[in-house]
Amino acid sequence: MVHIRQLDPGASPLDYFGYELRRKREEAGLTQKELGGAIFCTGSLVGQIETTLKVPTREFAERVDAALMTDGCFSRLVGLVLRSQLPHWFQPYAEMEAKAAYISTYQCQLVYGLLQTEAYARAVLSVEQGDQLDDMVAARVERQRVLRREQPPVVWTVLDEAVLYREIGGHEVMREQLAHLLKSFGKPWMELQVLPFVTGQHTGMMGSFTVLRFDDHPDLHYSESYDSGHMTANPDVIRERSVGYARLQAEALSPRESAVLIARVMEERYGEQVGSEPRSVA
Repeated sequence: MVHIRQLDPGASPLDYFGYELRRKREEAGLTQKELGGAIFCTGSLVGQIETTLKVPTREFAERVDAALMTDGCFSRLVGLVLRSQLPHWFQPYAEMEAKAAYISTYQCQLVYGLLQTEAYARAVLSVEQGDQLDDMVAARVERQRVLRREQPPVVWTVLDEAVLYREIGGHEVMREQLAHLLKSFGKPWMELQVLPFVTGQHTGMMGSFTVLRFDDHPDLHYSESYDSGHMTANPDVIRERSVGYARLQAEALSPRESAVLIARVMEERYGEQVGSEPRSVA
């Protein structure tokens, strides 16, 4: 007799997803193999997701909704599932980031998570994630859905010039990543500046940080260390970091100058022959 693992739907978003998937599949009178055939995957994968051994992708959830006619139930739920795969200490920030109306961030080591390509994110996360790598990459890509909302947040990013030269994942990954950054120029709700090496000492020397602003919530300041994140609404911290960020913006290259620098680094360091479009921003 086959033992069927029983899930507690209240244990986690992943458990709830698996519980509901099994319930809706059985309600439709389908075996795991039959549902797998309907959504172009194996019955084994369906079983693994039903028992929380695998984390569902958004594509999987959307196909299940179509096959079981569940009116977008699993597509809505998968966002919570993927967010739950983020490090525990990072989840509170990710929840507030998704609600922010204005995001201003300074990054001294890496491209900001919302602006990373999937290949760049995979290279960054591969350093430590191991068996959970696919789930972590999917979770990071899911975070970026906020940029595709009908009314996305305003995102202003200042990148240290070192970010352009730190080769993450190899030349091809970096070419793709820098090309992705160039596509942000011209979007009305997004600005990108590069803080050049010649700036010398500056107000971001203590490390990367982000200030989130909301329509109906106090501003938040976020910074992180190796394995923890710190978020505060302390008015004194917000005031100090907001002034510090304004100084970073003033000392950074203009968006047009930043685009030219990114295009030049992409061409000269990573071998991309940049056409006229990136240069036209100058």
